[in-house]
Amino acid sequence: MWSGRFREPLDAEFEAWQRSIVFDWQLLDQEVAASKAHASALNAAGILTKGETAELRAALDAIAAEYSTDAGKALVRDDAAAEDIHHFVELRLIERVGSLGRKLHTGRSRNEQIATNLRLYVRNQIDLAVEGLAAWANALLEQAHSAGDAVMPSYTHLQRAEPVLVAHWLLAYVEMALRDAARLRDCSARLNYCPLGSGAVAGATLALDRTIAARELGFTAPTANSLDATSDRDFVLEYLQALTFVGLHLSRFAEEITLFATAEFGFVQLPEAFSTGSSAMPQKKNPDLTELIRAKVGRINGAAQTVAMQLKGLPLAYNKDLQETQEPAFAVSFLPQMLKLVARFTAAIQFNREKMNEAAQSGFLNAMAAATYLTGKGVPFRTAHEMVGHAVRFALEKGVELDQLTLAELREFGKEFGEDFYAAISLDATLDCHDVIGGTARDRVRNALAAASERVAALAKPSITEAIHAGA
Repeated sequence: MWSGRFREPLDAEFEAWQRSIVFDWQLLDQEVAASKAHASALNAAGILTKGETAELRAALDAIAAEYSTDAGKALVRDDAAAEDIHHFVELRLIERVGSLGRKLHTGRSRNEQIATNLRLYVRNQIDLAVEGLAAWANALLEQAHSAGDAVMPSYTHLQRAEPVLVAHWLLAYVEMALRDAARLRDCSARLNYCPLGSGAVAGATLALDRTIAARELGFTAPTANSLDATSDRDFVLEYLQALTFVGLHLSRFAEEITLFATAEFGFVQLPEAFSTGSSAMPQKKNPDLTELIRAKVGRINGAAQTVAMQLKGLPLAYNKDLQETQEPAFAVSFLPQMLKLVARFTAAIQFNREKMNEAAQSGFLNAMAAATYLTGKGVPFRTAHEMVGHAVRFALEKGVELDQLTLAELREFGKEFGEDFYAAISLDATLDCHDVIGGTARDRVRNALAAASERVAALAKPSITEAIHAGA
């Protein structure tokens, strides 16, 4: 494609080492789509006739179809003649339509091609990730609906803190999933500008109507600056950083489930369909899915860090370094499948409600409700905190819970304790005293569950990719 200026052939080992077809074969569909859009722009500019445009577009579709199978993809990846996916498609096009295939590269550079292809790829991967997040959020919501008023301990410092509804705990992860989806969609909106027409560095040398290709590919508009467009990989880094949040949240969920499934907690039963046994110990049921999920965030964040280091200090505009931003983007393609697996796993989890309820009513988890009771009697909170602390220490020494102390014993710590104290620190009252937006009071959680269900349902709105296909 570029050897006319050179007298010597490339060093054979270097030639093989610098080829990107071994990984950018994954952009075949994007290369075909972008090439078809460029053909449309060339037709509007009078470079291609209507017949030539139709012939090229049909040939490009045929190439995409021919290499769509696993065997076809392997042929693309292992092609010995093509330097990259752009070269591969051009060679196949020339085989099909002869010299007309050479005409397609008029007014175009590989620098803008790869910038466009990567945007299309990342945009599609974001759609798949958001779809997976919606599936996980729906599984969490279904479990929250099923849990009803079931309770569990909440934790700070991994020590029991206060009782909460199981639904409240599940909704915490729904919030994380919704934030993750919002971050990804923000990234998709920012990347959704079309580099085609940017040329190698300074803009196309033909008077192309750049809005034609942008519109056909479902972009918001053409990019505003050719230097930036051909060298911008912010969207790859932002995408990987957004996925790092997804991985972190999945890892937190996986860690809690792994803990809760231990005999020491006994809060959940692991689904057998997502667990494995031990080759040595017959009794074992191991949480392989959650352990693997916990580990995957390292690969995702590693990809983000890799791209950050690749972009650091690059001068404008295109540099070969940018080729190295592709593999990290491809390296996280496992995430949509992982989200679907997590969704099915979440739906299959069984909660041990009795064990969780028992844990939520032992260990003085109603101590803060007790202090709140005293503040209602006019006791300053700091004083109330100290009074309840003394009562807790006394109950510990006696081996009982707060509600098992007699009124006479309680009044040793303050005359404000009355007969109504016991109702105020019951499990229901301890839950319902958190009657604020975002609290675990039963009515608040029911309202939060309804609101979260509406927000998750909104994730099902058509993605950019779906809208393009619907328009086609």
